[in-house]
Amino acid sequence: MENVRRYRALASLCRQQAAYRPLQTWELLGQAEHFEHLAEVELKAHFDACNAKGEDDAVAAAAWEEPVAA
Repeated sequence: MENVRRYRALASLCRQQAAYRPLQTWELLGQAEHFEHLAEVELKAHFDACNAKGEDDAVAAAAWEEPVAA
């Protein structure tokens, strides 16, 4: 999650610089978009890992349950 904060901070700095450097505006806004994309990828990876861990825990718990007699 620390990487997400860094990427978002870098994107914010790029947008701020774009406001003060009119000749580089498009380049800086492109970099900001790139950093936002990296933050989204990092967040997705984090939540995918959390969800996979949760599914593994549920499967392990189900394996320990006693079968119900029919």
